Amino acid sequence: MAAEDSTGRAKKPTNGERLVCIVDDDASVRRSTGRLIRSLGFQAETFASAEDFLSSGRAAQTACLLLDMCMPGMDGLELQRRLADQMPTIPIVFLTAHATDEEERRARAAGTVAFLRKPVGQDVLLRVLRTIFDDSTRGQGGPHDD
Repeated sequence: MAAEDSTGRAKKPTNGERLVCIVDDDASVRRSTGRLIRSLGFQAETFASAEDFLSSGRAAQTACLLLDMCMPGMDGLELQRRLADQMPTIPIVFLTAHATDEEERRARAAGTVAFLRKPVGQDVLLRVLRTIFDDSTRGQGGPHDD
């Protein structure tokens, strides 16, 4: 249930109430991206694999998913497919160093909010997150409202 303000309207979540989950098999990328996300005022949790994220039970609380494309086991596209069935409103941002143009096309066709190539600057990531969260507070259905 969403928190309400004094007028009974749903309160806009603050950055600190928003959970950004990072799924990347590279430990140094997880650490640095997690630190960056926290420095921007968001909550951050990191996962070494798509399977770890799915088994964590955190999908329902995830306000945005930062996802690597190429990982051992389940890759980013497969996780995106699975989440589309279970949690279709989670905005997904791919952060990847190794992806083909075809993988990018498939990710975008499946609803990826942004597809960023590593390394990604803090200003670029902040701009993407602001866009996602500004859009998600405009309508009741999330960032994909038109």
